[in-house]
Amino acid sequence: MINEPKIVEITEIIEETPTIKTFKFNWDMDKLGHPNPGEFVMVWNFKNEKPMSISQINDDELAISVKNIGEFTSQLHNLKVGDEIGVRGSYGNGFDNSFEGKNIVAIGGGVGMAPINVIASDLIEKGNNVDVIVAAQTKDELLFADSLEKVGANVHHCTDDGSFGFKGFATDCLNDLLKSRTYDYAFVCGPEIMMKGIFDILEDASIPGQYSLERYMKCALGVCGQCCVDSEGWRICVEGPVFENEKIYKIDEFAKYRRDASGVKY
Repeated sequence: MINEPKIVEITEIIEETPTIKTFKFNWDMDKLGHPNPGEFVMVWNFKNEKPMSISQINDDELAISVKNIGEFTSQLHNLKVGDEIGVRGSYGNGFDNSFEGKNIVAIGGGVGMAPINVIASDLIEKGNNVDVIVAAQTKDELLFADSLEKVGANVHHCTDDGSFGFKGFATDCLNDLLKSRTYDYAFVCGPEIMMKGIFDILEDASIPGQYSLERYMKCALGVCGQCCVDSEGWRICVEGPVFENEKIYKIDEFAKYRRDASGVKY
């Protein structure tokens, strides 16, 4: 892990969807550390810095997948192969990837598929049977479905508008799958309202899981307190971003609200 930005050159840019691009860059695992699935990096565009989930981990390469939703991400989307960014990390409490020979369900909504892509690929390599619910509003926004199928995942496409695969929300698709199968464990990342619905379903089915949360971050080191969640005071950058069921129960604000840069609830 490095706590100051490492300047890296973008080696490949993949236009995944109309709004999401994947940026690949070289990463010396021996010198800079080997990230675990579910961890994140801080990305610096030489003006501002934002947290980004790691979407791919290879022998000497990392990738982030970025949705164009504002000024910072728009600037990233304007970059080209050969351009440079600053990256520091990796940070956070990632997913538990120690499972072997288990039946796993991994659920990602929108760009929340970024960390799901890493953990699902890793668990498949370890011999687990992995079902992945890839959820998006519409067909064109489905992320990593094809690549996950290639590595052996059982992919279940799910679109809000029914333009491809299951018509409905990720919660509806999960309920449908649970009619004919069960799972030893679950991994979830996406909009918090989606994760709350998934959490309730999995709890009713007695299926433990891990959930990747997102909050406004500044330092990523647990010092500034910007990303603290209410009740337990856990910091998303240190105790999270991944939390298990028993901790989710203790986060009062889960799927209810979060805070902006000034601490105001929204």
